[in-house]
Amino acid sequence: MGGDDDEPAGYASPPCFLHEVDPAWSGLAPAPDPSPAAWRRAERERLIAARLALPAATRTAFAQKIAGHLDALIGDPAGVLVSGYWPFRGEPDLRSWLGGLAARGGHAALPVVVARGEPLLFRPWRAGDRLERGVWNIPVPAAGEPVFPRIVVAPLVGFDAEGYRLGYGGGFFDRTLAALPPSAIAIGVGYEMAAMATIRPHGFDIPMRYIVTETGIRSCRGERGSRHCEALLRTP
Repeated sequence: MGGDDDEPAGYASPPCFLHEVDPAWSGLAPAPDPSPAAWRRAERERLIAARLALPAATRTAFAQKIAGHLDALIGDPAGVLVSGYWPFRGEPDLRSWLGGLAARGGHAALPVVVARGEPLLFRPWRAGDRLERGVWNIPVPAAGEPVFPRIVVAPLVGFDAEGYRLGYGGGFFDRTLAALPPSAIAIGVGYEMAAMATIRPHGFDIPMRYIVTETGIRSCRGERGSRHCEALLRTP
């Protein structure tokens, strides 16, 4: 037989190599990048599921190490007001550490959600104080005038190499940190497994001054786009 049908067919690209062909040639459009909000939502779900999968004993051991690193970072807490948090969805449980500040002359506070889109306020807290259910059923101090912490310990879902914190998406801590005096120190706490290359920060994201995990302390410095976190303390 003659004609083109007699020519070798070896130049055709088999379907299994279609992924190597430019989409413009294959007629396929490239998969669109997810929006920052969708990407963050997926990362948040992944990281929360991973930390909830940790055995309770492991989370307890990690929390004890984090508490020790916070002591090393803060030093003598006498006269210092420190805001902590009530643990939620597998976050490091630092309630014993926070409650123990009073015995060393320090003062503790817990954040309270006032309204959507508003900064948090902080109320004094001591172990045994009466609590009430707040947003997401998280216990908050039932009474007390607002206070202004010198140190804000903020739980994180994820964190990146520039010290930006991935939270739950409400923006409460970012609004709060923006409203606090520049002298306030923000410390993000979480597990080392929450480390990310980037959280794809928005313009209103506030970076942490320090990141503390079970493996140590990072100090985060620099301007947006050129920030980096340097290890101050690393433990096995």
